[in-house]
Amino acid sequence: MPALIEIDAVTKRYRGADTAALDRVSLTVEPGTIFGLLGPNGAGKTTLISILLGLVRKDGGAVRVAGHDMDRELPAIRRLCGLAPQDLGFYPMLSVEENLRFYGGAGGLAGAALAQRVDFACDTAQLGEHRDKRAERLSGGLKRRLNLALSLLHAPRILVLDEPTVGVDPQSRAFILEVIRRLRQEQGLTVIYTSHYMDEVQQLCDRAAILDQGRVLAQGTLRELLDGVAGSKPARNLEELFLNLTHRRLRD
Repeated sequence: MPALIEIDAVTKRYRGADTAALDRVSLTVEPGTIFGLLGPNGAGKTTLISILLGLVRKDGGAVRVAGHDMDRELPAIRRLCGLAPQDLGFYPMLSVEENLRFYGGAGGLAGAALAQRVDFACDTAQLGEHRDKRAERLSGGLKRRLNLALSLLHAPRILVLDEPTVGVDPQSRAFILEVIRRLRQEQGLTVIYTSHYMDEVQQLCDRAAILDQGRVLAQGTLRELLDGVAGSKPARNLEELFLNLTHRRLRD
């Protein structure tokens, strides 16, 4: 099956930084995959997805999404993607429904189409009883659910989730993970999932890449990574795998 996302030797260095944020990163993501980007804070995960969405300009390399070249067809790529950023992306003084309607309208939805997508996003995130509540008064878990709902408004083909469970309670975390599974199963979405919670990636993702200091240490299916056939030695879980890879990088 042809790759939906192709990232080839992408580099990025921020002005004044001693090291590259991304150092010739190459990844492929197939349609319908939940693909995990795993690594500690500062590994380059957010920079990579920011480049994928055209929010940050790459210094080198190539990115293609659904056959569209980023350097020539960025608007087409953006239309395919929905983003739930790590920082909450809504207006705290607006209600849940007002936020959804505002962002949907800003993206070109109107009338019945807007109402339908607001209902879908609200129902998917189970925010129905909170529609009239101001966003600032939501619990931490509900705020994360609203963040996720906003990313669904425009029926994206690719859902990009940057640390979507940061700071939430275990019940809300389990709910968000289950919603992501259902979206892939029922809507056929491809999901890019960044996290430093290795157990989440192990529960959720089909494939993963482990990043550290802007480099890909290993990538493959979870089974390949744990069995040691994707550039690593066998490990019992992703946490052990990451420690093994980090130690190897330091030795090298």
